[in-house]
Amino acid sequence: AVAELARSTRVVCTTVGPYAKYGLPLLRACADAGTHYCDLTGEVLFVRDAIDLAHARAVETGARIVASCGFDSVPSDLGVLVTAQRVAADGEGTLGETLLHVRSLRGGISGGTIDSMRQQMVVSGGDPQRRRIAASSHSLSPDSTLEPPSRPTQAPPTSLLDKLSRRSPARVDPVTGRWVAPFFMASYNTRIVRRSNALSDWSYGREFRYDEVMDTGTGLTGAVGAGATTAVLGGLFAGMSNATTRRLLDRVLPAPGDGPSTESMSRGRFVLEIVTTTTTGVRYSTRVAAPFDPGYSGTAIMLGQSALSLAQDPLTSAGGILTPAVALGSALVTRLREHDFTFETTRA
Repeated sequence: AVAELARSTRVVCTTVGPYAKYGLPLLRACADAGTHYCDLTGEVLFVRDAIDLAHARAVETGARIVASCGFDSVPSDLGVLVTAQRVAADGEGTLGETLLHVRSLRGGISGGTIDSMRQQMVVSGGDPQRRRIAASSHSLSPDSTLEPPSRPTQAPPTSLLDKLSRRSPARVDPVTGRWVAPFFMASYNTRIVRRSNALSDWSYGREFRYDEVMDTGTGLTGAVGAGATTAVLGGLFAGMSNATTRRLLDRVLPAPGDGPSTESMSRGRFVLEIVTTTTTGVRYSTRVAAPFDPGYSGTAIMLGQSALSLAQDPLTSAGGILTPAVALGSALVTRLREHDFTFETTRA
C-alpha cells in the first residue's frame, strides 16, 4: 500500500509517529520510487536507520528524503545556514563556536512527542548498541571520524563560579553573563545541524561546533531557573529510562493525540538567537522567531511549506536522506519569511 502511495505522487508529507515504530516502510517506498518526502521526526534512531537503509537508494533515484521539518529542526538548521551564508558573503571565514539561545518559548506539549521519546527509551534501554547510537553526538553524521570534537579545549577556570558552572549543565554563558540550562531538543537538533555541515562539504567550517541552551536570566533568579530546568529535564530522562518510573510518568504525561487547546495555541511564540564567533574573530548573531505555537501552528507552517517547496521550487539539491538546510535551504527561508517568520543576522 505504501509503495503504491509513493508511486502515485511527487511528494509525501507524513505526521505518523513514532516514526521508528511506523515510519520506515513509507520512507523506503519513497526512496525506491524517487518520490520526495518530509516528516516531523525528532527521533535519532529512526533517522540513523533511514540513513543506513535508504540513503544510497535515495541518491540513486533522486528522492529528497527530508527529516525533521518542524520545530525539530527547521529553526536551528536554517538559522545556522543563514548565519553561515552571511559570514561567507562578508568574507569573514567560517563558523567557529556557535550557540543557540532559546530566549523565549511558549507553546503546548504534544503527547505524540512524549510518545516518541518513550519509544526511543524503550528500544535503546534493551540494546547497548542502540543506546550508544542514541547517545553519540555525531550519530547522524555521514562519517563521525571526520567530525571535530563537540567542544573545544577550554582555558583554565578563572573563578570558583566558572569552575562550578563548567561541571554543571546549568552554567553562566561567558559571552552574555546570563545563566543557561540545557535545551530539551538540543540532543536532536545539534545532530541535524552537524549533518547539514557534513553533507554540504563542511560549508560551515571544519572548526564549527554547535550546541543549544535555554536562557534563564541573570543573578539569583537566573541561577534558580537554570538549576530547576536542569533538574526537571534530568528527572524526565531518567524516569523515561526505567520501566517502573516510565509507567508512573505515563499516568501524568500527555498521551498520544493529546495537545493544547486552540486558545492556548493562539498565545504561542518563540524567539531564538544563534551567536557565533567566526574563524576571523568576528561575532555574529541571528534572530529566528515566529508568533506561533512552536510545536503546533508554527510546525504546521514549517512542514506545509517544506512539502510545497519540494513540490514546486527549482531546488538544486541531490537525492538522499537530507536535512532541511541541505535539501531546501534558502527556498524554505524565503517561504517562511512570507509567513511571518524572522531570520535576521547582524554583525556585532
